[in-house]
Parts: sequence; structure tokens; C-alpha cells
Amino acid sequence: MNRAILVVYRPAAGRYLAQFRAVVAAAADLGVDTLVLLPADQPAPEAAGLPCHRADLDDPEAVRAAVAGIVAERPVERIFPLFEGDVLTAARCRRDHGIPGLDPEQALTFRDKNVMHRRATELGVPVARSCRPDTVRAVAEFAAEVGWPVVVKPYAGWACGDTHRVDSADDLARVWPLVADARHDYRVEEYVRGAEFHVDSLLRDGEVVFAQLSRYTYSVLEFRDEPGGTVSRKHDLTPPERRILAANAEILRGFGMRTGVAHVEFFLRDDGEVVFGEAAARAGGGSIVPAIEAGRGINLAGEWCRLELDPTHVPATVLGPETGTEYLCSDRYGRITAITSAEELRALDSVLDADVWKSVGDVLAPPTASNDVLGWYVCEGRDFDDVRARFKTIRDAFVVRTEPAGEPSCG
Repeated sequence: MNRAILVVYRPAAGRYLAQFRAVVAAAADLGVDTLVLLPADQPAPEAAGLPCHRADLDDPEAVRAAVAGIVAERPVERIFPLFEGDVLTAARCRRDHGIPGLDPEQALTFRDKNVMHRRATELGVPVARSCRPDTVRAVAEFAAEVGWPVVVKPYAGWACGDTHRVDSADDLARVWPLVADARHDYRVEEYVRGAEFHVDSLLRDGEVVFAQLSRYTYSVLEFRDEPGGTVSRKHDLTPPERRILAANAEILRGFGMRTGVAHVEFFLRDDGEVVFGEAAARAGGGSIVPAIEAGRGINLAGEWCRLELDPTHVPATVLGPETGTEYLCSDRYGRITAITSAEELRALDSVLDADVWKSVGDVLAPPTASNDVLGWYVCEGRDFDDVRARFKTIRDAFVVRTEPAGEPSCG
């Protein structure tokens, strides 16, 4: 019987398709079979021909029961959760069956923002000041101490979902009813002013074998008002940027990751202080994976699989020019009557790759999370400023036309 891995995969989240295919291909190259655990009610044609099992992925106990049944039939060497919300449950399944990888204690450090900030502080890495929103007065007093705005966020959230920037006492009166009933699921942080960065890393045996530093072109919390872009920083790094890479390695080792993939976010204050934001034990979301694949020649999810299964593997990366990726957004809401295609975007100068998730007939509504977008593209340029300038040219070429959702099209 061949060696086997288990991939926990949610096909409805189209941004994970390339990661899924990369893991399957990497395992096949190494002669390892892929088993797939899918949601109970979602079709997954890309998994055709693979042994598939189903469970309610939002029910941790149902997932653990399903994995127990899978492992009883066939030994599993590794478990690969591609989605943030599956990281902790996968860790519990590893513990249940003695499978190597992140255990629940380590996974919590990557999922629970209360835990990760406490651990970062213990490691000597600066973090944003924070408090528990036990009462509305506690939040107001914290804001008086650190200054407005403050950020109210779920301690186990992702993609800025249910995250609120609160700019004043009046704004707090608006936001408080939205979180009050579930206040124990939230935390409050100071708003850190400065440039925002992320580091996407691969580790083997506790050592970083690949790390790509990138800088956001916008504030992640302003996803409703600004297109979301990020640009690689590969050349001529500044001393503060090098300190971010050093802090990233310290965080990952201190959080207990041995072999795996991680996405870690940092702030760089105007005075040069590096502040830890958040860490996730998964490949970067949105179009970060295709951007790194276009710019560095590797798929992070596929490389994670190879590092887990082949102890001698070394990622074969290229350097190349700076590359950037930006979400495709529109402020036109309603039913789509026309939209620029991915093929048309790829034909533009400097565009390396693109994907458009929406099509004619789909209905657009205001975004509720930072990854609630229409698609993405990747382009290249000389440096950060050049790539950001190219973003505007490509953004202006992306056209969406809509009509009110209740009316039929005349065309």
C-alpha cells in the first residue's frame, strides 16, 4: 500500500484550487497518494479520481470522527489544511492519531490572537497594546489611553471579517451593539500607524528555508475603501526590513513550527520599530500564492508538501524583478452585465498572471471581508514604486458594468 496524505479542502473557496492541485501534484511526484476530506455538500470536480471523504468541516467533532474513519482504513502520514479555519481541527486530528505536524498547543498560537500576542511578548517581539472588551467603558478607557482609533476584532478571525476600526466615542456607540453579545470572542487593539508588511515562509526542522518579504500598498483595515495590493521586497532591503525578517524567524521558531508554511504580518512604525501583527500556519491568502509563484517560481502549498514528505528537499527558487499583486474590486453593485476577463488582463503590459472570479450574471454587493473581491492579477516592475504605478494602469483597464439586481438585462 502506497504512502498517503490527507488534504482538508474547501472547493467553494476558489482561491485554494491552485494550492490543492499543487499539493496533489507534489505528493504524486514523490509516489504518495492523496486522500481528500471535503465539505458534505460541495462538488469538487478537481478531486475526481482521488479517494474522497466528506464531513461538515465547520463541526470539529464531525471532522475528527471522519478522520478517525479514514485512518482506520489507511494510515496517513501528514494532514494538510489549506484554509485558516481548519488549522486547529487538523492539529487535533494529528494528536488523535500521532501524525507529525502542528499539535493543538502550537496551532492555537497561530489561531488565537490573545495567545499569539502573549507568546510574541514572551519572545521579546513588540506587539500592539490591547485590552478585553468586557464593557463599553473598558473600550472607551483603553481608547483614552492609547488614542483613537482602536481596532475591535475577533480573537480567532481572518481576512478582517467582523473587524471594526473605531474612530471616536460616537463610532464606538455604533459598533458596540454589533459585538456586545459576543464580546468574549473579541479583543481590542491600538491602531498601529506605519507601513504594513507580510512575510511568507517555508520551514524545515525549525529552520526557515524560504522567506519572501512583501509590503502592502494600503492599510489592510481599509479594504472597503482601497484596493488591496502587495509588492515583494527582494532587492536593496533596508535595515528595518531586515529586522522584520529576523523577527519573523524568531516568531516562527518561538511559536513551535518545525516543518510547514506560514504567513506573518508586521507593522513598521515611522520611528523604525517593528511591531508584530498576526501569524497564520498556512499559505498566504488571496493572490499571495500565485504572486510568489510568478515571482519566485515555487507554489508555497506544493513546497510545504514536499518539505513534509522529503527530508532532503530544498526549494528551487528564482529571484527576478519585484512582483506585486492586487485584488480586483469594483464600487459598482448589482448584477454584472460586462466584466474584463482574465485573458484580457494577461494581455496587458507587465501582467504575469490574473484570475477573475466573477462573471456576467453574478450579483455584486459591498464587501464584508478583505478577501471579498472579484479576482486578482500579478505584475512585475523595477521596484515598489514602479509596481504600484503599474497597479493603477491595470486597475483602470479593469471594467465592470452592472444593473440593479432586480431588473433583467436589455442586452
